[in-house]
Parts: sequence; C-alpha cells; structure tokens
Amino acid sequence: MSHQNFFRMGTARRARGTVLVVALIFLLLLTLLSIGASSHSLLQQRMAGGLRNAQQAEMGAEAALRGAEWRLWTASATSSALRCGKAVLTDCYLDDPSVGPAEAVRVFRTSQGWVTGYGTEYGAANGGIDFTRPAPDDGHAALAYNPRYLIEDLGPELPPDTGVQHESGASGAGGVGYTSTSRHIYRITARSTGGSANTVRVFESTFSAKGD
Repeated sequence: MSHQNFFRMGTARRARGTVLVVALIFLLLLTLLSIGASSHSLLQQRMAGGLRNAQQAEMGAEAALRGAEWRLWTASATSSALRCGKAVLTDCYLDDPSVGPAEAVRVFRTSQGWVTGYGTEYGAANGGIDFTRPAPDDGHAALAYNPRYLIEDLGPELPPDTGVQHESGASGAGGVGYTSTSRHIYRITARSTGGSANTVRVFESTFSAKGD
C-alpha cells in the first residue's frame, strides 16, 4: 500500500469519526429539547387541572350558598315561626357574642382543608344534586365531595340610622336601640371541593329573612 493511499484512508476514518461526534451532539441536543418540551407540557397540564379544580370548587360553593339562601327564603314564606334551632332550621346556630362562636361554626369557617360532620350537605336529598356522581347529560363535572353549608342567626335586623350596626343585631353606644322583631340576619358559609379534595373554596353571604 502506497503512502498516498494510507493517507487517504486515515483522512476518511477521521471524517467518519467527526461526523459521528457531530451526530451524537445533535442527538443529545434534540433529546434535551424533547425533555424540556415534555416538562413544559406536563406543567401546563397540571396548571390547567389546578385551574379546573378551583373553578369546580368555586361553582360548588356558589351553588350551596344559593341553595341555603333559597331554603331560608322559602322557609320564611311558609313558616309562621322561623327560629334558629327549631322547626325547619334545626341545623342553624344562634350567634352569641358573649360566649363566642360554637365549635362547629369555628371549625367549619376556619379549617383549611375539607371538613366532615359539620354543616349541612347540599346534595340530592337537600335541594341539590349528587355532585359526586352527576348524570352524564347534565353538564356537571364530578366533585370529590358534595358541598356543605352552615347557617348562623346573627340576630334581629337593624334599620338604617339607629346607631352603630353590628352583625349580631345589637346597637352600639349612643344608638337608639331599635330592632326589628320580624326579620333576622343570617350568615351562610358554604364550602366545596373541586374534582380533587385538595382544592377547597369557602364562600360566605348574609341574608335577611323572617326570624320569628
């Protein structure tokens, strides 16, 4: 073999080796890009799932809130004596500022996660639907738990210009002290999960209805 042929063979081997190294570098770059794109896609999917869970929880809490308000509205229209803890409001709590909130009220309103055993379940047996197993054609997504609500009677409703107003219905210092004897202020707290029990939303409203 001549020196010239040997030189050509060595050059060809080096060229093939260079091409192989370049190909491996490009393959590594493509692999890194693919992993990055996959991680970004998974992150977006998780963010979308979290947003969906949050929206489900908000809609569930809103539904329970309106269900409790409707319950108070209809009860005040049909009952001659709508009193907290009696008749149609056996699951209501009477607010007493002198002793503080009941344990059930404190737990229901301040717990970070989901709570069971407190409040009233807003499901098929109580004016709503089974949010955990909705019918395929009703357009609802399944929640981890049925929403729950809790009703508190904050006391008689005060009319305007009768002194410092309090949710408990007591007028402040210097107030006239006049209170309505026919309407009370009710505070409603509603809780709901999303599709995951790790997502919880708490809504609250006050509602004026006949007290006694």
